[in-house]
Amino acid sequence: MAELRRTELFDLHVELGAKMVPFAGYEMPVQYPAGVMKEHLHCRAAAGLFDVSHMGQVILRAKDGTYETAARALERLMPVSVLALAEGRQRYGLFTNDTGGILDDLMFANRGDHLFLVVNAACKEADIAHLRAHLSDTCDITELTDRALIALQGPSAEAALAPIAAGVADMRFMDVLTAPTAFGELWISRSGYTGEDGFEISVPADQAVAFTRALLEHGDVEPVGLGARDSLRLEAGLCLYGNDIDTTTTPVEGDLTWAIQKVRRTGGDRAGGFPGADVILPQLDNGAPRKRVGLLPEGRAPMRAGTQIFANDTDADPIGTVTSGAFGPSIERPMSMGYVTTEHAAIGTTVYGEVRGKRLPATVADLPFRPSTYKR
Repeated sequence: MAELRRTELFDLHVELGAKMVPFAGYEMPVQYPAGVMKEHLHCRAAAGLFDVSHMGQVILRAKDGTYETAARALERLMPVSVLALAEGRQRYGLFTNDTGGILDDLMFANRGDHLFLVVNAACKEADIAHLRAHLSDTCDITELTDRALIALQGPSAEAALAPIAAGVADMRFMDVLTAPTAFGELWISRSGYTGEDGFEISVPADQAVAFTRALLEHGDVEPVGLGARDSLRLEAGLCLYGNDIDTTTTPVEGDLTWAIQKVRRTGGDRAGGFPGADVILPQLDNGAPRKRVGLLPEGRAPMRAGTQIFANDTDADPIGTVTSGAFGPSIERPMSMGYVTTEHAAIGTTVYGEVRGKRLPATVADLPFRPSTYKR
């Protein structure tokens, strides 16, 4: 067993009473003394602070110094328009493999003469190796190991961050900003993974504790662990890599077609040219055999990951599987996501999940389960 790594905030988590658990090779806080339910609701009502320093931060810079070269290079690895992304803006992306499966999902930002990528913790070594294997002919790929990453989410996030970093109040969803502060240069995006307005902030590692303490001094900010982060993202209908999407699911099956711009689709000016295009492009045109959907189980019992889904309460063969499930504190009911055959994916369809040997009904529901509150 490899030794677990620790983020710059480990000692602060312990000081704040966090319960630490292994996650993606790190010791991470799953909850604080308030508990998952209160942390979740506090993030929705005020502001939650998350340590996401375990995630990978990467600079992609073209050897010729131009954004265009770096953007065209990155487009060789994913079915997303990088070239058209305006400076000071961020976008969601997907690395795909030759069979159309998803290697990872990520965020990338246009920072003028280079790209800044944030990738998932469990995939970061593989992602960086993937980038270097395929793009080193035209680009330099630099993993940043001297910066921490903090997410500040909720309706009070702006009020907490604005006194520290000038300009954040003017940002809109998916804007990025570089701000000089008392805690060094902060790289800020107005984004997150809770469905709430908020920010993700890259901070110099040696300033991470002081910066986090400064945010926590604001009366509306409380620390939030992985437990509530999971229920928050599930209410927001957002995928967790390794659960809801992976190398066996295509972006079309994962209901992520919104992330693939027309210019990269059949007939577009830069159609194809990415791994798995021969699978993904036909699915975009003709549909996929299965689809990720939201599920609202009847009653109070959540249908957890791995629950098999059936078309009725008697069929022997399942039509799909739950990939994420939990109780939604904000919607006050259980919620799940999973895959079903396309013929059973219509909103309002009743399906059945097998829970402890019993077939229990659930309704296919639109996502997100709770409307997002991004600042547009």
